[in-house]
Amino acid sequence: MQESNVWIALGFTLLAGLSTGIGSGLAFFTRRTNTKFLSASLGFSAGVMIYISMIEIFFKAKGALVGALGVKPGSWATVGAFFGGIFLIALIDRLVPSRENPHEAHRIEEMDSGARRDPRLMRMGLLTALAIAIHNFPEGLATFTVALRDPHLAIPVAFAIALHNIPEGIAVSIPLYYATGSRGKAFRLSFLSGLAEPAGAVAGYLILMHFFTDVVFGILFAAVAGIMVFISLDELLPTAREYGEAHIAAYGLVAGMIVMALSLLLIL
Repeated sequence: MQESNVWIALGFTLLAGLSTGIGSGLAFFTRRTNTKFLSASLGFSAGVMIYISMIEIFFKAKGALVGALGVKPGSWATVGAFFGGIFLIALIDRLVPSRENPHEAHRIEEMDSGARRDPRLMRMGLLTALAIAIHNFPEGLATFTVALRDPHLAIPVAFAIALHNIPEGIAVSIPLYYATGSRGKAFRLSFLSGLAEPAGAVAGYLILMHFFTDVVFGILFAAVAGIMVFISLDELLPTAREYGEAHIAAYGLVAGMIVMALSLLLIL
């Protein structure tokens, strides 16, 4: 495990996680929700993540596991780890209360200038921040793992995760603003919730640095593919449709796949 790759991986993860601050900034410094932009961004992120997971990451994981374990055991291990990643992120999603689910669509218009301070919403805002932190932890591990093995693949993965963190920043900022009456406090708490992604990366590094074998890499990579597919299908696309721009979300999905396909062809 090269030290330079570790710092690159941590850097990508930090940038992806802290993009929640962009969502907070949009909530505080713009008047209206750009639903077309958000729908297209979420669809684009889903397209990138689905394509890279199913076309590139899954098969790299399979190659590593087949090489280490043999064709049949390696193939079974790849599929098992892929669905294991899906079940892990699904379990995390189920443990988050539906009211505080960070992937419910929120609009900037909810922050009207006449809003009064309501301390009762502090619990909702903090739980939303916690929910996003829980969701972001495996995303951070996913970005870190990809960047550690192949920095070229990390660029689109980090970009896609950064885009989908923007609505999460809005989701945290709105209830916290109502609870505290302070844009500054709401912005800081929302921004800090994104630190769960680099925390996931650091935890992954501390766990993996002593035994990063081909088998461990293959299992992690396959699990990462499963996590990103589930996030795309369960969170990104449904949230994009909630903004009322279903066709734009679909166009963004296709565009994300095309961009990802071309980027992979260009590094051959």
